[in-house]
Amino acid sequence: MIPPGFIQDLLARVDIVDIVGRHVDLKKAGINHKGLCPFHGEKTPSFTVSPSRQTFHCFGCGQHGNAVGFLMEHLGIGFIDAVRDLAQQAGMQVPEDDRSPQQREQEKAQKQRQATLTEILAKAGQHYRQQLKGNPRAIEYLKGRGLTGQIALQFGLGYAPDGWRSLASAFPSYDDPLLVETGLVILQDDPGKSEAEQRRYDRFRDRVMFPIRNVLGEVVGFGGRVLDKGEPKYLNSPETPVFHKGKELYGLYEARPAMRRRGYALVVEGYMDVVALAQHGFGNAVATLGTACTQDHVQKLFRFTESVVFSFDGDAAGRRAAGRALEAALPHANETRTIKFLFLPTEHDPDSYVRELGADAFERCIEGAVPLSRQLMETAADGCDLGTPEGRARMLSVAKPLWAALPEGLLKRQLLGELARRAQLPDAELQALWANALPPAAPGTRPRADRPAAAPAPRPAARAVAPSTDGVHEDPYFDIPASAYGDEGSHGPDEVHIPHDLDAGVASGGPPPGQPQRKWEPKGDFKGKGGKGKWSGKGEWRKRDQDPTIGMPLELPPAPMNLAVRMLLLHGELWHQIGEQDLQLLHELPGEHGQLIAWLERFLVDNGPTPWAVLQVALQEADLMDLAQRVSGGPLTAPPGDEHLEAEFRETLRKLWIGKLQADADRIARSPQPDMARFQSLQRQIRDLKAV
Repeated sequence: MIPPGFIQDLLARVDIVDIVGRHVDLKKAGINHKGLCPFHGEKTPSFTVSPSRQTFHCFGCGQHGNAVGFLMEHLGIGFIDAVRDLAQQAGMQVPEDDRSPQQREQEKAQKQRQATLTEILAKAGQHYRQQLKGNPRAIEYLKGRGLTGQIALQFGLGYAPDGWRSLASAFPSYDDPLLVETGLVILQDDPGKSEAEQRRYDRFRDRVMFPIRNVLGEVVGFGGRVLDKGEPKYLNSPETPVFHKGKELYGLYEARPAMRRRGYALVVEGYMDVVALAQHGFGNAVATLGTACTQDHVQKLFRFTESVVFSFDGDAAGRRAAGRALEAALPHANETRTIKFLFLPTEHDPDSYVRELGADAFERCIEGAVPLSRQLMETAADGCDLGTPEGRARMLSVAKPLWAALPEGLLKRQLLGELARRAQLPDAELQALWANALPPAAPGTRPRADRPAAAPAPRPAARAVAPSTDGVHEDPYFDIPASAYGDEGSHGPDEVHIPHDLDAGVASGGPPPGQPQRKWEPKGDFKGKGGKGKWSGKGEWRKRDQDPTIGMPLELPPAPMNLAVRMLLLHGELWHQIGEQDLQLLHELPGEHGQLIAWLERFLVDNGPTPWAVLQVALQEADLMDLAQRVSGGPLTAPPGDEHLEAEFRETLRKLWIGKLQADADRIARSPQPDMARFQSLQRQIRDLKAV
C-alpha cells in the first residue's frame, strides 16, 4: 500500500505539462497548453493542460484528471504501475513498507530481467525491419496483400531471412541464453551433448514478421507468416516471462486511439486481418494470438472501450471460435456494455472481404452484427427442434450454463424471459427450476446465490454448516462457514424468526437440542386490563419478553449494507479478504449499493488497494462521490487506524448473510406451496450464524 503522503509529494514534484507533453504535441495557449486529445479523434484541439492546477481536461470527450490518471488512461496501466512510472521519471523511490526486503529484491530482479528480455526483443524487431527493406520478395508479398509502406512502418513489420542463424549478425553472442529464453532461438535438446555443444538455430526463418507489443508499446513476442506455401502458416513466439498468449492481443497498442474514435474494438483472428483492416480505415482491430479468446482478453478490452465486436469466418471453425468467445464474454456483459458477433461469408475473412468489397461494405456488416443476447439464444437453439418438447428441453439444457455465467442485472433477467418464451414456459416456472438446480459455475465465473454455491476456501477457525440429520434435506442450500463472520464468543444465540403460517410445521419436529420451545404471541397494541382485552396488531409475531431499553432514546446503528460499503471504500485492503460467496452477496445488494460495489470492484481490480485520498479523487472524477456518501450513511473522511477492523468487517458480513437468508426464508413462507425442506435448511443456517 502506497502512503497517501507520498502520492501528494509525487504530484507536487512533477510537472503535468512535461508528463503529458511526452505523449501529446502541446502548444502554449494563454496560461494553459493545448493539443489534440489522445483519447478520441479530433481535428481541432480541445485537450487542455493546466500547469497551475496540474490537471488535464478534454472539452470534447470529457476525460480529465491529474498526471497519474493521464498515464493510467493513456498507457492502459493500473494505478500502482502509473505511480511507479511517474516516480521513476521524478527520481523518487516508491515506499514499499508492506513488503519484506527479500520480496522487494525479488521484484526488482524480476523487473530487471523482464526489461532485459524486452530490450533483446526490440533489437530483434529492428533487425527484422532492416531485413525487410533489403528483400524485394517480402516487399512484393506485402504489396500484393494491399499494404503500404506507411502501414508496415506503423505496425513495425519485418522479415526473417531464410537462414538458420541470421540473428547472429544482430547480436554479439549467438550463444546468449537470453536468446533462447525470449523464444528467438531454439536450443536443440540432445542429452548426449553439453549446452555449449548443442545446436542453436533461429525459430523464425523466411517469414514476414509481426512484432507483438504490450499496452506500453514494448515488444514482447513475434508472429511470423510464411510467404509461400508451408506449415505452419503462422508461427508464434512461445510463452516467456514477458509473453502470455492468453493475455496479449495483437494490435492493441496501435488500436487504442482508433478504438476511442470509433467507439468499439473489433476482434479478428489473424495478424494480416488487423493490418489489412487498418489499411482500409479500421484501425480499431485487434487479434488473438493463435488461441481462443479468453476472459483476460475481454477484460483488457473493456479497459479501453465499452463496446466489442467479434468477427469470425462463417465456416464451422468460425462458429466454434464464436462459441468460445461467447463463453469468455458472458461474465463481463452488463447493461452498460455492448458485445456483438459478426459472421462473414464462408469464402471470406476480414482481410479478403475488405479488399474485394471495400470498407463501406464491411462497415455495413458491422452494423448488422448479432448482439450477445441473440447469439446466446442461437447457440442454445442450434440443432434443437423447438417444435417438440424434447427440442425445447435440450435448448434449455444448453442455455442454462450460459445464462448462469451472466452477472446479475437487467440483462440476465430479460434473457430469462426470452428463454422461457422460447421454451413455452412461464417466466416464474423457469426461474424456480434454475434457481433450485443450476450446475456448478464454469471456470472463471463467480458463484451466485441463485444456484447452490461451491464451498468457500477454508478460513482460519472456520467451520462448515453441518448437513441436516433429519432425513428431509441432506445438504444446506448455502454452505456458509458461520464462524468466519465473528470472533468466538462475541455473540450469544438469538431468536430465529419463523413466520406464523409455518410455525406449526417447523415446531412439529421439536425444538433444536438444548433449546426450549419458544412462546410467541401476536404483535400489536393491547387494550384492556387484568390480562384481558384485544390485540390491535396485524397478525405479526414476536417474543413475549420485551427489551427493557425500549422507550429510551437510542442512536440507531448504521445498516449492515451501509457499513459494509463504507468500510470497503475507506479500507481498500479489505477487498482481498472477501471470499467468492461474500463477494457475490455484496454484488447482490439492492439498488445503489450494488451499483457502487460493482464500480469499486472494477477500480480495485485495475488499480489494486489504494489509499482513500486516491479513491476519493477517482470517485469525484466519476461523479460518484454523492452516491458513495449516500449509500455509506454519511460524509466520508480519511479513516483512522483500527486494530479491530477485520473483526468488525466479518461481523458486518455475518449480519448481511443473516438478512439475506432470512429474506429467502420469508419468500418461501409466502409461497402458495412452501418448500419445507429448504425452509428448514435456511433456518438452521440462520440459527448457526446467529449463534457464533
